Amino acid sequence: MPALVNYSGDDEIYSGGSLYANSSDLGRLYSIGSRVDVYSPACKRARISAPFLFGSSGFEQNKRPSIEVLPDECLFEIFRRVPEGKERSSCACVSKKWLMLLSSIRRNEFCSSSAAAEEKETVAPVRNDVEMVSCEENREVESDGYLTRSLEGKKATDMRLAAIAVGTSSRGGLGKLLIRGSNSVRGVTNLGLSTIARGCPSLRALSLWNVPFVGDEGLFEIAKECHLLEKLDLTNCPSISNKGLIAVAENCPNLSSLNIESCSKIGNEGLQTIGKLCPKLQSISIKDCPLVGDHGVSSLLSSASSVLTRVKLQALNITDFSLAVIGHYGKAVTNLALSGLQHVSEKGFWVMGNAKGLQKLMSLTITSCRGITDVSLEAIAKGSVNLKQMCLRKCCFVSDNGLVAFAKAAGSLESLQLEECNRVSQSGIVGSLSNCGAKLKALSLVKCMGIKDMAFRMSVSSPCSSLRYLSIRNCPGFGSASMAMIGKLCPQLQHVDLSGLCGITDAGLLPLLESCEAGLVKVNLSGCLSLTDEVVSALARLHGGTLELLNLDGCRKITDASLLAIAENCLFLSDLDVSKCAVTDSGITILSSAEQLNLQVLSLSGCSEVSNKILPCLKKMGRTLVGLNLQNCSSISSSTVELLVESLWRCDILS
Repeated sequence: MPALVNYSGDDEIYSGGSLYANSSDLGRLYSIGSRVDVYSPACKRARISAPFLFGSSGFEQNKRPSIEVLPDECLFEIFRRVPEGKERSSCACVSKKWLMLLSSIRRNEFCSSSAAAEEKETVAPVRNDVEMVSCEENREVESDGYLTRSLEGKKATDMRLAAIAVGTSSRGGLGKLLIRGSNSVRGVTNLGLSTIARGCPSLRALSLWNVPFVGDEGLFEIAKECHLLEKLDLTNCPSISNKGLIAVAENCPNLSSLNIESCSKIGNEGLQTIGKLCPKLQSISIKDCPLVGDHGVSSLLSSASSVLTRVKLQALNITDFSLAVIGHYGKAVTNLALSGLQHVSEKGFWVMGNAKGLQKLMSLTITSCRGITDVSLEAIAKGSVNLKQMCLRKCCFVSDNGLVAFAKAAGSLESLQLEECNRVSQSGIVGSLSNCGAKLKALSLVKCMGIKDMAFRMSVSSPCSSLRYLSIRNCPGFGSASMAMIGKLCPQLQHVDLSGLCGITDAGLLPLLESCEAGLVKVNLSGCLSLTDEVVSALARLHGGTLELLNLDGCRKITDASLLAIAENCLFLSDLDVSKCAVTDSGITILSSAEQLNLQVLSLSGCSEVSNKILPCLKKMGRTLVGLNLQNCSSISSSTVELLVESLWRCDILS
């Protein structure tokens, strides 16, 4: 730091000009020894912290901070010798310039502590009691990539990425980075991604969503520095092309998972290189990429056939050829999802099934594919002998005949889900349950408008005794007659979800309740407007020893009589929802008096007849409650809710 030495003259700070008429007199200033006294006048003076510049006119004060005079090359050499941890983070907090300079230094460019010690020995000896620890030894632990960082929306900027790159290096190493969106003014660019690449070589998972300013240059840096990268997710990245993907393929041999969605510049060439150079690729998902066609998909699948287990193709311009390749080379595929493949015909799916290559396929999801018909569906069942889970969504050409044929051929099927398959009727459902194998455990029907409630006589020769889970949601044609038939076919049900079935009545549901021999555990009857206390009383009486969850949301005919039956018969009920039911304070009082009942979640949303009088009852149940919903309870005041919040401190209360 500059100091004023003894001199003769006035007690004033010399603000400008030269102290010496002759510039050669400046030598006198350097010849003064170290034993001079520091000039310290009594009055308070401004401290001169900037260096003095010497020139023809003497020396002048430079008002900029002294270290800022140094060029970036000098700062680079200084920063690369700063110890890792707090010291380096403190330097990054000084200014944006320092932060960006620090983040531009690669991990292998920083000097280790041992190297710094050797340099220091040439200037001053090191004490024997000081142990010098090499940063290279610590990097094996510090660079393992244990940390996860996520930036969303306006927080996603280059500056924050630079701070992450500097700050995570000494805290376990960054292993996973997620960028969701980008700041509209100072969004993430290639510069920000480059700082992550240089400072975080331990990166194993990178996810980029909606980052229009990140292009191939940023991905080049990631590929160049982050050789441990295993998972890459690119969603709506319009500036990234095949070049960036090829760079990843060439430099990241450990890549095991790749997701590409809405990337308009990525096409066949990039996928072809990924298939050739990434031998560990296990999962691939491609959606809405217009440049991706049969050549890219087929090359990828045929090259990575030995290890590729998960494949998802959605809204692509591929044809029957790609599905034929899947059927032939997908020998390791266990999970397959195909959606919106408008150019694939019945022939493509038929060939995929008959190629006999999908022997390990366990889960298949097909959505909005016009090529799925009765014929192709049966072929898939015959060619996939280990298929356990099947989901069909919006497959408008699948009818009862195809569904029954599929159920017969799929001997290992455990779960069947149909959503918006409007050609499937009651006959197809009953036929599938009667002809399925002995392993079917779950059946789910969602918005299947082709199901009509018809009473028909059918002998139940082979009931589906393996079915444990039945979900029929928002199928308006499913009524009491259909429910009674399901009850006869499925005597071992444990989980029943009938939400949104306005057509079923007590007469239709009672046979199902009476035929369930194993004991129901979870029952969802929300939106079943026609059900009354008779059904709930029968449910509590027949299955009170096993029932754990009961949802009666919107069942407007349910009254306190149902709560009485629950309190008397249910031993293990932990979750009860009577929202928008006709229950009153008396019913809640009955519930609180049941000693064997240990409710953990209770929902009374929209129960207008429940008032402040239940405060003592809720406090009593508070010994076990962890969730309480009092939303839209018009008769419960805010002061009562505040008292509950104070008393039930363990319970999450919605009001």
